Amino acid sequence: MIRVLLQALALRVMKQNFQRPYAASAAFIGLLLLPVATLAADFTVMNERANEEISEVSRLYLDGKLVATFQLDADNPREIKHIVSPRVGPDYHYALCGEITIRRFDGHSETHQVSSSGVLHNPDGHVFQAWGQADFTDFYLLDPEAPEITEHHPGKGGVCAVPVS
Repeated sequence: MIRVLLQALALRVMKQNFQRPYAASAAFIGLLLLPVATLAADFTVMNERANEEISEVSRLYLDGKLVATFQLDADNPREIKHIVSPRVGPDYHYALCGEITIRRFDGHSETHQVSSSGVLHNPDGHVFQAWGQADFTDFYLLDPEAPEITEHHPGKGGVCAVPVS
């Protein structure tokens, strides 16, 4: 809606200022640049508690910036977060970090640090699911309908590193 209004205003300025080419040129350049502002990624991430999980607290970083926190337990088994990227571009580096407490087959509980990173290619409009593997120590994003748009880099994501003192 705002883009349409700005485009109409730019066209009006161009029509009113045809005697002053610099004003018309500035309005035309502004009109051309408007679509660029809409290229920031806008996508969804869904995280669900697995049967073995007691609880989970995880954080999603996009290009090193915290964009979402998920807190799952028996009372809150699913969270869906709408993410708007902090910048414009086709590729976004992400990291998933956190702690997952699971119930082992023998009834004991165990807490795992989870961390991994990856790249989302053109994620705009996609719905990603948070997946865990390797006994809940590796955590990554995947769009099951378009798995080719994600890269998964197992291992500790740089932003997830825990300081040692």
